[in-house]
Amino acid sequence: MKITIVYDNEVGKVGLRQGHGFSALIEDAGVPPLLFDTGADGPALLHNMKELNINPQDIGIIVISHAHGDHTGGLSEILRINGIAELYLPSSFSRAFPGRKVTMVKGPVQIRENIFSTGELEGVEQSLVLKTDRGIFVLTGCAHPGMESILAAAAKFGELHGIAGGFHGFHNLEAFRGLSLICPCHCTTYKQEIIDLFKDKTLECGAGLAIEL
Repeated sequence: MKITIVYDNEVGKVGLRQGHGFSALIEDAGVPPLLFDTGADGPALLHNMKELNINPQDIGIIVISHAHGDHTGGLSEILRINGIAELYLPSSFSRAFPGRKVTMVKGPVQIRENIFSTGELEGVEQSLVLKTDRGIFVLTGCAHPGMESILAAAAKFGELHGIAGGFHGFHNLEAFRGLSLICPCHCTTYKQEIIDLFKDKTLECGAGLAIEL
């Protein structure tokens, strides 16, 4: 399984565009890619996809963590190009998508083999749970429900291995102590503190970063 950061506040590869927001592509052998969130700006998202050799028409599933513009801004552009992708939206998402297969997520749900949603936590946001050979890897949008709640929900699926995404203002960094891989992205307030505390297991995020699991 491979995660590619497509859109982020920072860039990790020359030629990509940065922007306040987040998007990540999940690739696994034998199935179409899954896109988690769509950043804030459609043209920037599509530019980065082109630079990363990602064909938006190949995406089979789009999961939106929560209904904030820095995670949904590129959705219309993707749907304009891609006529087949299924949508997994938090139940608080109010926009309709006629003609699309849409699953409104409230509780935990299996999206496909080895990929699950935590369910919409605190009525605002869902995170992704990836089952890998190394353990459970978590993808967050902004972690608005609180990292403790997200990690606890993900731990129900197995032993935690790592996490990536926006951590917002989460500052109880000892909660990450048992993880083997940490990748603070997007809106993470205490990014440098995480890097300093967990030097040996932290990846610096940015559009273009690829994480092999």
